[in-house]
Amino acid sequence: MDIKEIQNLIKFVAKSGASEVKLEMDDIKITIKTGSESDTTIVHQIPAAQMPIAAAPVAAPAPAVASPAAAAPAATEDSKYITIKSPIIGTFYRKPAPDKPLFVEVGQTIAEGDVLCVIEAMKLFNEIESEVSGKIVKILVDDSSPVEFDQPLFLVDPS
Repeated sequence: MDIKEIQNLIKFVAKSGASEVKLEMDDIKITIKTGSESDTTIVHQIPAAQMPIAAAPVAAPAPAVASPAAAAPAATEDSKYITIKSPIIGTFYRKPAPDKPLFVEVGQTIAEGDVLCVIEAMKLFNEIESEVSGKIVKILVDDSSPVEFDQPLFLVDPS
């Protein structure tokens, strides 16, 4: 992987809204972290003989695992609700266009197949449809915000 490919990867990750991306290939390991303070890129060249030693940094993502665990108490409180999650990384929009009405609002009843939002990924607008019927209890993401894969977007009361 040459420097231009790495720079293009950094630009792509920055535009996608992802907070962290890790890429491991045979002889290279790249971690790109984006945040509000600054963008950070870590590139490690790993000779094949050192592969077992490289297993130590794998323990570093443990804090990332702790974050969803910290959200677990809130999830148990909302356990009667169904969480609709983002199927892709991109930018979350509550309206199809700036001059159009919102797809859904809190308190609105939805049916299976109703469009809840759009997520823009690489200039493509993907309609996110409901897989359940029920009532929107909470919208967990602000309009025009970046979302990650599997990030909760809506809470739905199926009753």
